[in-house]
Amino acid sequence: MTSPLNWGILSTGRIAGIFATGVARSKLGRLAAVGSRTQEAADKFATEFKVERAHGSYEALLADPGVEAVYIATPHPMHLHWIIRAAEAGKHILCEKPLGLNHAEATVAAQVCREHNVLLMEAFMYRCHPQTAKIVELVKSGAIGDVKLIQATFSYAAGFDANKRHWNNALGGGGILDVGCYPVSFSRLIAGAAAGQPFLDPSAVSGAGHLHPETGVDVYTAATLKFPNAVIAQVSCGVGLGQDGSARVYGSAGSIVIPSPWIPAGDDVPCKITVNRYGAEPEEITVQTPENLYGLEADAFAKALAAGLRDVPEMSVADTLGNMTALDAWRAAIGLVYEAEKPAAFTHTHSGRPLTRRADAPMTYGTIMGIPQPVSRLVFGCDNQTTMPHGAAVWDDYVQRGGNAFDTAFVYWDGLMERLLGQWMKNRGNRGEMVVIGKGAHTPFCTPEGLTSQLLITLDRLQTSYVDIYMMHRDNLDVPIGEFVDVLNEHVTAGRMKVFGGSNWTIARLAAANRYAKRKGLQGFGVLSNNFSLARMVQAPWAGCEAASDPESRKWLKKTQMPLLAWSSQARGFFTPRAGRDKLADTELVRCWYSDDNFQRRDRAIELAKEKGVSPINIAASYVLTQAFPTFALIGPRQISETADSMGCLSVTLTPKEVAWLNLERDKR
Repeated sequence: MTSPLNWGILSTGRIAGIFATGVARSKLGRLAAVGSRTQEAADKFATEFKVERAHGSYEALLADPGVEAVYIATPHPMHLHWIIRAAEAGKHILCEKPLGLNHAEATVAAQVCREHNVLLMEAFMYRCHPQTAKIVELVKSGAIGDVKLIQATFSYAAGFDANKRHWNNALGGGGILDVGCYPVSFSRLIAGAAAGQPFLDPSAVSGAGHLHPETGVDVYTAATLKFPNAVIAQVSCGVGLGQDGSARVYGSAGSIVIPSPWIPAGDDVPCKITVNRYGAEPEEITVQTPENLYGLEADAFAKALAAGLRDVPEMSVADTLGNMTALDAWRAAIGLVYEAEKPAAFTHTHSGRPLTRRADAPMTYGTIMGIPQPVSRLVFGCDNQTTMPHGAAVWDDYVQRGGNAFDTAFVYWDGLMERLLGQWMKNRGNRGEMVVIGKGAHTPFCTPEGLTSQLLITLDRLQTSYVDIYMMHRDNLDVPIGEFVDVLNEHVTAGRMKVFGGSNWTIARLAAANRYAKRKGLQGFGVLSNNFSLARMVQAPWAGCEAASDPESRKWLKKTQMPLLAWSSQARGFFTPRAGRDKLADTELVRCWYSDDNFQRRDRAIELAKEKGVSPINIAASYVLTQAFPTFALIGPRQISETADSMGCLSVTLTPKEVAWLNLERDKR
């Protein structure tokens, strides 16, 4: 670096002062400014820590052109708000842990920083100390054989005060987020080192804990993490119980004991690590550095920035997201949900701003007869958002990108998806702007009576009087087609649905339904929702699935111009790096999509993607949207980043020759 990194410190609490001392001792940084909620507090901090400029608001700090990077030291629930504002101001960000209250907030933070091209790091300072590097080195070298068990604790006893951060529900109090994140992070780091990876995420998390009867935060708690490589971790933490804050790693040939893993000493004070090998005397390893712990953290950040990296290697964003997922699982295991996270209370957006369509929203729209507003060509499938923070994060982002259509079903997560989506729309006040697709009458309840019963429950869950589009999720050939058409028309007349259709219906059966409707002067099926993708469905993922990718179905759709809502439009990952002729780990992917002709299509999608400068999944999705009949692609992103990636298909233009070539109907294009 030709010049030091100019730091601004956002907030003036205790940890901000500790970091200020560290930056002053760093090699690659300098204190340029501090921001507080009052000018008095900012001036006092600036005087004590010799900071050049003092701002009486956080906004003024972020507007300071002399600040290149900010250290966010507010309480947990405020982290995301100021990460968003800092990223928008073009400031690189080192944020105190945890990055947010939950994984959903962390994904929002990661995406906004990615889109504004700023560096983001969660401030786990212990990761930047040479003691941690030495522990990883010992594990990788096999010093104690194969790692089997990790034990790690970070806990303290703070006197109860409901207004203090440690105990305050509104401030994300309790032990898991404040200090439990350290042993979880350490366990994931060591399990990863044992597997030759930067980190490893647990495959299962269980736990028990004591919640405070007054504030509901965790007083003390323990968890067990099971990793895919058979490593087990036992972690514990607390704000109301003092415990031995050490870490131990047990292997097949010995153990490593780390007395002070979380705040290792600097200033040439030695850190001690003990390696116990079976049949040998204990070996004491000394690690020391003349640097300041927080100065090391600031320098690690500055080095990554100077090198043009997208991540700080010591604590990558992917590592942070994995850690937040594990912390969410730990909290779920002990029943800890903060009041602000509960569905009815989630009236805010993650950004803290009204939900509006972005000026650069990429969404394109189509029309479906009977639906008054244009319908987004990419329809959001609601089948994996199990908490309101998660749902709000991805749904708000989708709306900001121009989306307005949501697909859900009676059977998804035993109704949880419908309840969360309904509450989200109520909280946002946007039901009239959204196109809601509800599905019901799934086998074995595919009868007129079952349809009606489930529809009424669906409407209650969604907190609405109607769905815009109602899809029968399956067909039942034992029921005369007229009975289904009659009952669906009854619900249209009652105002409970505008348009109805069939999901996983054969074209022959749907055509028969519409012939009956025409004879009787009734409304017929207006949409079809079957599998349609560039990859041919070799075997159905679930019983009763129907595809419409074959030539006969496409011919009928073109003739009738029946709108198709295509599920598994990207073949459930077949066009991503997860698939490949030699990649057989995902047995469902192999069973449903692997075939010689599909791999030829995949090869062509990859080739065309390179030429157009997009991803193969964008080519596959564009194929679905570039048909001679109206198509809408159902997508099922689990993270905001996946939604953003999916939007890439909207900018792809395929010619009729390219469409035919991709589907192996032409040898040249």
